[in-house]
Amino acid sequence: EVQLVESGGGLVQPGGSLRLSCAASGFTFGSYDMSWVRQAPGKGPEGVSGISGAGATYYTGSVKGRFTVSRDNAKNTLYLQMNSLKPEDTAVYCCKYRIYWGRGTQVTVSS
Repeated sequence: EVQLVESGGGLVQPGGSLRLSCAASGFTFGSYDMSWVRQAPGKGPEGVSGISGAGATYYTGSVKGRFTVSRDNAKNTLYLQMNSLKPEDTAVYCCKYRIYWGRGTQVTVSS
């Protein structure tokens, strides 16, 4: 059974940082692309970042230069380092593997 469990969200002031983690199980983690998707209140899902099994990364334009995606295949864990956070980054962040989504972790950026 595929399981994806996110952690690391919270309330942070604008300009602050958070590091999200996604613990994966039930599949051969290191072999597959993984991604982060977020959903803000009243909006549809937005792909934020992704990383291939080989480590190639991509980012949506609004987070380039601020967010860094990484993975530790030995720990079956996906990460998202988020710096210089803005109020518009407020959303539930979920990790995604193929059709599987975690339940997400809330990130709120507010003063």
